Amino acid sequence: MADPRPTPDAPDDDPYLWLEEVEGERALQWVEARNAATLGHLSDARVAADRDAVKAALDRPDKIPLITRRGPHLYNFWQDAAHPRGLWRRTSPTSFAGDRPEWEVVLDLDMLAQAEGEDWVWHGAVTRPGAHDRALLRLSRGGGDAVVLREFDIAVRAFPPDGFVLPEAKASADWLDADTLLLSSPLGLAGDGAPAASQSGYPRAIRLWRRGADPLAAPILFEAAASSMGAWGGVDRENGQETLVFTEQLGFFDTAIHLGDWEGARHRLPLPSDARASWQKGWIVALPRTPWTLDGVTHPPDTLLGTSLAALLAGTARWQVLARPAPRRAIQNFFWCKGRLILSVLDEMRPVFTAFTPGPDDWMETPVGGLPAIGVVSLWPLDEREEESDGTLLALAQDPVTPPELLRLDPAPSAPLVLKRSSPVFDANGLVVTRHEAVSSDGERIPYVQVGPTGETGDAPVHLTGYGGFQVSMLPSYRGTIGQLWLARGGTGVIANIRGGGEFGTAWHEAGRRERKRLSHDDFAAVAADLVRRGVTVPGRIAAEGGSNGGLLIANMLTRYPERFGALFCTIPLIDMRRYTKLLAGASWIAEYGDPDKPEDWAFIRDFSAYHQAAEGKPYPPILIATTRRDDRVHPGHARKMAAKLQALGYPALFHEPAAGGHGYGKDNGEIAGFAALGAAFLRRAIGWESEA
Repeated sequence: MADPRPTPDAPDDDPYLWLEEVEGERALQWVEARNAATLGHLSDARVAADRDAVKAALDRPDKIPLITRRGPHLYNFWQDAAHPRGLWRRTSPTSFAGDRPEWEVVLDLDMLAQAEGEDWVWHGAVTRPGAHDRALLRLSRGGGDAVVLREFDIAVRAFPPDGFVLPEAKASADWLDADTLLLSSPLGLAGDGAPAASQSGYPRAIRLWRRGADPLAAPILFEAAASSMGAWGGVDRENGQETLVFTEQLGFFDTAIHLGDWEGARHRLPLPSDARASWQKGWIVALPRTPWTLDGVTHPPDTLLGTSLAALLAGTARWQVLARPAPRRAIQNFFWCKGRLILSVLDEMRPVFTAFTPGPDDWMETPVGGLPAIGVVSLWPLDEREEESDGTLLALAQDPVTPPELLRLDPAPSAPLVLKRSSPVFDANGLVVTRHEAVSSDGERIPYVQVGPTGETGDAPVHLTGYGGFQVSMLPSYRGTIGQLWLARGGTGVIANIRGGGEFGTAWHEAGRRERKRLSHDDFAAVAADLVRRGVTVPGRIAAEGGSNGGLLIANMLTRYPERFGALFCTIPLIDMRRYTKLLAGASWIAEYGDPDKPEDWAFIRDFSAYHQAAEGKPYPPILIATTRRDDRVHPGHARKMAAKLQALGYPALFHEPAAGGHGYGKDNGEIAGFAALGAAFLRRAIGWESEA
C-alpha cells in the first residue's frame, strides 16, 4: 500500500515538509529531476515551434503600448525580442498620436541587468510629483513580489550617488518632497520591538525617510497591529494641500484609513472596516460589503454612498445613495478623475460606465458614452497623479475574437478617440462567442462564455478555465495565447464565472468564500458537465487550467470530480490548506479560506485541501502541476508537495518549476511563451487531440 500521508484526519503528519525549503539542496535535486522528466516527456519540435510563435506574438511591434502621463511626457514600459527585459521609455502626446511614435529611452533594463549581474524584472516606477525629474524604481530579482527600491535621475539617466536605496523587501514608497519619502517597509523592527513585517511578510511600519538617513532608523509615523495584514502609506495633494494617508489592512477585506501629516495619524475615517472608500476635492464615496445603517436606514451590501469629506470628519455627514445593488448587476470599480467619480458596473456581464459630479444637494449622474456595450472594457485616468489630471481617461476595449483597442476620452464631451489598435494574433474566422448557464449542486445558475466553431461535434477539444475567489471577475477578454494554441487549431475555449468571483458583486463572492468555497468548485464541475449535456464534448476531451486560487480549484477537480475531465493543468497553486497560513503571504488569505488552526474552520477547509484528500486508487486524469521558484506570494512548496504525494501514490503526475517568474509564468516573453506552450502541449496530448510523438 502506498503512503497516504498527509490525510484529513492526520493533517500534520507530512513526509514532504522538506520540499518547502525553496533553495534546499535535497529539494532542488528533486525539482531538477522532475523538471528533466517533464521536459523529456513533453518537449519536442512542436513545443519549440509553439513557444516561438507565442513569443513572436508577445513581441510583435504593433501591440498596444499602454501609457501613463507624467508631466509633459507619456511613459511606457516595452518588451520585445530585442529587449526581453524591457525598456522604460517616453514620448510626447503629439508623437504618440502618430503611426510611428518617436520614443526616448529612459532606462534599458537589459543593459542594467547585464552591467550589474542581476536578474532584474521591472515592477514599475513612481516619479516625483510636479517636476517628474526623479523616479523610485521597483526592481524585482527574478519576478518575485519583493523589490529593491532605487532612486533614478531621469534627466541624466543615472542612479544618483546619494540616492535612496532600500534592500529587497515587499516595500513601497511615495515622494513627500525632493529629499523625503513616505516609506512602507517590512524591514527591521517596529516601534513595539517586534518585526516590522506582518505574518504575511508585508509592512507594519510607515516611516518618514529623509535623504542620507538609515531607513531602518527612520521615524515611524504609523504602525499596524501585529495581527494585521499590513500597512501602506500614500500622499494626497489635492487643492495644494498635503495629507498623509495611512491605510491599515486589518484583513484582506477590512481596512482602517487614517489621515495625518508628517507627525503621524490625526483622524481615522469613521467608516465600516469592510467599506471600500475613495475621495477627491472634498467629497468621499463608500461601498460596504455588509449592511450599513445610517440615520435609521439600513443599506444593503454594495450600495454606493457619497457625502462631504469635511462633514464625515465632523460627524455631520448626510450620505446620498448613488447606486444600489441588483441581481446580476454589480459594481466592479470606482475612481475619481478631475472631480468626477467614474463608476464601472457589470450588468448581466455587460460593461456600463457612469460619471457622477458631486454637489451639496445632489450628485449629477451622466453616462460615459461611446464605449462598447459588449465585450470587456477597462477605464482609467491617463495621469499618474490625481492632482495633475485634466480629466482625460483611457479605455481598453476587446472581446474574445477582437483584439484590444486603446481609446482616449477627453474631458469635454466627445466621442472616444481610437489611439491604437492591436493586430490579431490568431485567425478568428469561423469562431463564435456564446453565453450559457450551468446548474450547480445547489441549483444556482452559473454563467459561462464559450468561444469556438459553429455547430457541435460532440467531442470538441475544450479548454476550460476559471478562478472563483477574492471577488475577482473572470471576463471574456482577447486571450491571444489560448487563441494561438487552442482556438486557431479548431478547439473551443470556455471561461466559467463561478461563485467566489466578483461578476455579480459581494453576494456572488460570499457564496464561494470560506465554508462555501466547495460551492465554487461545484460550479466549475457543473460547467464541465453542462458542456457534455449540451453535446459540445465528452469528459475525456475537457482540458481544465487554473492558476493561484484557480490552481486550488484545479487540484479540487482532480480529487473531487476526476470523472469530468480529460486533463488538468494546475499552475502556481495553493493546495496544502493545512499549512497555507504559514507559507509566505498565506496568512493574508484567512478571510477567504478560513483559519486551519481553528478546529471549527479546519472542519470545512479539510474538504477542499486537495493535498490531504488525494488518495490511492482513484480515477484521476493526467495532471501537470507547475510553479516558479521565485514565487514569493504562493509558496512553491504547494505544487512540489502535491506532485510528490501523487507520484508516491502511483499517479504519473508531471511537475514543472522554472527558476524565475514570480507569481506568474515567466519574467519575459520568452519564458512566458515556453510555459504556455508546454502546458498546452500537455493538455492537447492528454485528451488525445495531439499525438504523443
